[in-house]
Amino acid sequence: MLGVLPRHARKRSAPAEANHELSDIQASNASESDSATDPLPEKKKPNGLPRALLALAIGSAGGFLFAYLRLPLPWMMGAMIATTICSIAGVNIGLPSKVRMAMVAILGVMLGSAFSPSLLDHIGKWAISVTGLLVYGIVALFLVLLFLRRYARYDPVTAYFSSSPGGLNEMVIVGKAMGGDERIIALTHASRILIVVMIIPFMFRMFGGYHPQPGMLPAGSGFDLPAHEWALMVGCAVIGPVIAMRLKLPAAPLLGAMVLSMAVHLTGLSKSAPPSMLIAAAQVVLGTGVGCRFAGTAVSEVLKIIRTSFGASVILLVTAVGAGFLLQDITGLPWYVLVLAYAPGGLAEMSMVALGIGQDVAFVATHHLFRIAFIVILAPLAFRLIRRWF
Repeated sequence: MLGVLPRHARKRSAPAEANHELSDIQASNASESDSATDPLPEKKKPNGLPRALLALAIGSAGGFLFAYLRLPLPWMMGAMIATTICSIAGVNIGLPSKVRMAMVAILGVMLGSAFSPSLLDHIGKWAISVTGLLVYGIVALFLVLLFLRRYARYDPVTAYFSSSPGGLNEMVIVGKAMGGDERIIALTHASRILIVVMIIPFMFRMFGGYHPQPGMLPAGSGFDLPAHEWALMVGCAVIGPVIAMRLKLPAAPLLGAMVLSMAVHLTGLSKSAPPSMLIAAAQVVLGTGVGCRFAGTAVSEVLKIIRTSFGASVILLVTAVGAGFLLQDITGLPWYVLVLAYAPGGLAEMSMVALGIGQDVAFVATHHLFRIAFIVILAPLAFRLIRRWF
C-alpha cells in the first residue's frame, strides 16, 4: 500500500531560519521551469553525453512509433512514455538541462507566434476564466492535500508542496527549505505531468471531436523562411530567455522566448512560426526530459508515487471538469477547452497538447502562465500562514 512511504524530517529549522533560507533559494532559482528536467537531488552522473544521446535516441524512436501509429501528440507522448519505461527499467539515461533549455526556447517562440494582433480584442473576455482558474487552484490544492495526507501518508510539509497544481521546481525548492522531502515532491509532480499529459489528448478524442492530423510532423512552417523571419525567431529564442533569467522569472527559457515572440507577433513584425521539424524535435526533448526524471529511482518507489499521483491527478482533472461545466455558459467556451486551460500538466506540455489537438494555443498558454504565477507567488505565502496548524 502507499501508506508505506516513509515520513521524513518535519521541520529542520525554526520558522525564521526557514524563511531566510527560502528567500535565498528562491532568489537563486526563480528562473527554473514548471517542467525542468532534473529537479531531483544531484547524484554523480558519469558519461553525460552518452546518457543524453541514448535518451534522445529512445525518445526519438518512441516519437516516431507514435507518429506512425497516428496516436495523439506523438512526438512528445511517444518520447515521454518510451523514456519513462526505460528509466523505470534501470536504463542509464539522462538529459542535461541546457539541452532542454535550448529546445524549450524554440517552443516559447512557437507559442508566442500564436498571438496575432486580432487577439487583443479577445483578451479582455478571458478575465472570468482567469478568475475561475485562481479559485480552481485553491480548491484543487486543498483536495489533493487531504488525499496525500490521509491516503498516501505524506508528512504535512511534503504533502502541501506535492499538492500544488504546478510549479514543479519552485515547489521542490521551497518544500526542501521548509523541511519537506524534495525527492518525493519532485517525483510526485513529475508523475502528475506524465499522467495529465497522457490523459488529456485521449479525453479530447472522446469528447472534443479531435482526430490526429495526417502526416508525421506537427503543424508549422518549412525551413524556407525569409532571412528577417529567421533573425526575429533566433533573436526571440536567445534574447528572451536571457532577459527572463536576469529578471529571475519562473520558467525563464520558455517564458522569455514566448513573451518576446508574442510582442513581435502582436505588433505585426512577424507572422511566421518555427519549422515543423524543429517543433517535433523540441517535443521529443520535452517528452524525453519528463521520462528521464525517473532515472536512478527504485522501481518500487516510482510505482508507489505514480500510483499516488494517479489518484491526485484524477482529483485535479475531475475538479477541472467541474470548473469547466460551471463556467462554460458564462464564458461561452466548451467545458473541455476550459479543462485544457486549467489542467496542471506543465506550461510547455499543455501548450503542446493544445497545439497538437488544434485548440487555441494563446488561450491555453496564457492561462497556464497565470496558473504558474499564482502558484509561485501565493503557495509559499499561504504555507507560512497555515504552517502553525501542521
